[in-house]
Amino acid sequence: MVEGPLHGYHHETYVVRLPRAAAGAEQVRWKCREPRPGLLWFDRRCFASEEQLLRALAGRIEGIPDLVPELAGTATPGLQRFIEGSTLGTLYGSGGEIPFALFGQIVSLFEQLARVKANSLDVGRTCKSADRPAEGDTTGFLERLILFTERDVYQRNMHDFKVLFYGLGLDGDSFGKLRGHVSGLTARPFCLLHADLHRENFVVDAKARLWTIDWELAMFGDPLYDLATHLYLMRYPAEQERRMTEQWCDAVESVTPGSSAGWEADLPKLLAYKRAQSVFTDVIRTALSLEEGRRTADGSPLVEAGDRIRKVLDAAAEPLEIAVPAPESVTAALADWLDERLRCP
Repeated sequence: MVEGPLHGYHHETYVVRLPRAAAGAEQVRWKCREPRPGLLWFDRRCFASEEQLLRALAGRIEGIPDLVPELAGTATPGLQRFIEGSTLGTLYGSGGEIPFALFGQIVSLFEQLARVKANSLDVGRTCKSADRPAEGDTTGFLERLILFTERDVYQRNMHDFKVLFYGLGLDGDSFGKLRGHVSGLTARPFCLLHADLHRENFVVDAKARLWTIDWELAMFGDPLYDLATHLYLMRYPAEQERRMTEQWCDAVESVTPGSSAGWEADLPKLLAYKRAQSVFTDVIRTALSLEEGRRTADGSPLVEAGDRIRKVLDAAAEPLEIAVPAPESVTAALADWLDERLRCP
């Protein structure tokens, strides 16, 4: 009667239908998750427990998973309700337009997030107070994101990926160049951010209600960063991206004036950071996928992996100030890295 493990990078997830007495009046399915051991983390984290955060947001944010009633208010992490339905990605693939009714619910979510301020939420934090940017310090907020990518993604994995990084022209100078491209942000009042609003984290139920799942990357910070991450991950058609930006501005300004200040100049900078961040994330993940046995005798997975890496390098060439290697050079860098891994398991 247990389903799983379900597909997911960060957790091993199982779904179970509890007896009615434990599940409440309505018998529904619940999910239990355990972090996968030995994972590489590519994003900065803020909250100690996703379940604690969901508990605190109940009644303040619509369309989020609730918890098993008997466990609410205890130290037990608890079980999240499994949201029945289909993800936006399943219904409307990357690059496709989102129907008006669902689009409006995403805008409403941004408005609700803008209402949640750091001093209004009593939830355990993983970051120390000294490591949190001052209220409205958008430059300090972005610097901490860049520093995480530099220190915890690039430098921490240098031992295992040095041959590949250097073969692709990615060195420590890249981050200094990135900082130069994204400097000088406008101050904006902070609020709660989901920080991972893509099509697979939205679930549409049978009544066409939109649910938002996977809150583990949530944080307090610059509201424009949440929009930038959303636009980058959603891949809206151009006209719908323009409408989302326009309606997002109206939504957050209606809650806290100044929340969209300077967006015209700052949104391109935050999108540039997202493109640069993806280089290090995608290079590592793509390389590891090859190591896991997807390379065949004709070398085609190696070529396909090279094509994926060249695309992310090309997208981030300007903020990182890198020369994108030729396709055969990218493939050669991957092959050299694989050979080194075989020699030094």
